[in-house]
Amino acid sequence: MKARASIGALVATAAIAFAACSSAASPAAPTPAAPTPAASESAGASAAPSATPKTIGVVLISANDPANHIMVTAAEAEAKTRGWTLNVIDANGSADAANTAIENLVQSKVDGILVAVFPSTALGAGLAKANEAHIPVVSWGGGLDNGVLAATDQGAPLAKPVAEQLVKDLQGKGEVLELTYHVGLICRNRELALDEVLAGYPDIKVTKNEVVLPGYVESGASSTTAWLAGHPAGSANLAVWGCWDGPATGALSALEQAGRTDVKVYGQNGEAAAIKAIKDGKYTATMWEDSATEGRQLIIALDDIFKAGSSWVPKTINVPGVLVTKDNVDQFIAEHPEVVQ
Repeated sequence: MKARASIGALVATAAIAFAACSSAASPAAPTPAAPTPAASESAGASAAPSATPKTIGVVLISANDPANHIMVTAAEAEAKTRGWTLNVIDANGSADAANTAIENLVQSKVDGILVAVFPSTALGAGLAKANEAHIPVVSWGGGLDNGVLAATDQGAPLAKPVAEQLVKDLQGKGEVLELTYHVGLICRNRELALDEVLAGYPDIKVTKNEVVLPGYVESGASSTTAWLAGHPAGSANLAVWGCWDGPATGALSALEQAGRTDVKVYGQNGEAAAIKAIKDGKYTATMWEDSATEGRQLIIALDDIFKAGSSWVPKTINVPGVLVTKDNVDQFIAEHPEVVQ
């Protein structure tokens, strides 16, 4: 019988070193078993759920991150409508652990695999095993590399509106602390989108600090505290940008501890803490990511892949977000009360 971890009790996976690296050649995309006539045109438009019960392995980058939790909870609900179960593993920010988790899922003969956030290019060892076993893999934000058959894109599309809002609020000049996280492809792409916008504003100076996971909230706070020491109130238009709301809310706590109200704060994902802080006038803007819809669509995509077999064409799934600021926060909460509950 295949083991299953509940959402509330995720399986912790040990990080085991492995020889493969992300520069390895990408293996060919797997050919899913049980081919049927043609791939669907949209991952959100599956004609009818697959009737065969299946087990889907899920590898999270962080079970403690709110967006990860929202995504996997929605994915589980969608899977249950098909009689499927999820086997969830928390890789705790380690690509090595994620590779090992994928290899273990392959060995346990899951029917499909969903990976969250880790760049597909960093999962060569695990994805090679999945490809060899003809187990389809989809990714929440990791890209269509190494045989991944469907992936959502929460990178640049969600970051650009926040970047444009930041430039507008700073009136084209000032200093920005960027809280980055290069392990995740989503964060890399968001950073690139921000820097592309800032490139047009030479009077905005940038400092970059890498946060760690686990501990990203504390890391964001400590980076901000150190940065504030060289940026006293009134020295310039100041802002802190987090590649997601986690480290940015850490920055907010540092600002409150220092009694600083002159620094604007920006993030992405639209976490409850950020939305509430915007309403309270303490946080400047976030881009809400519809993680629940993304989780559901990745399960639907797997269903479509099972049906399409070798005729499936890898695709990127785009789910629109919402820029939330003080101007629309009340309306946003009215339309999405579940976000802050």
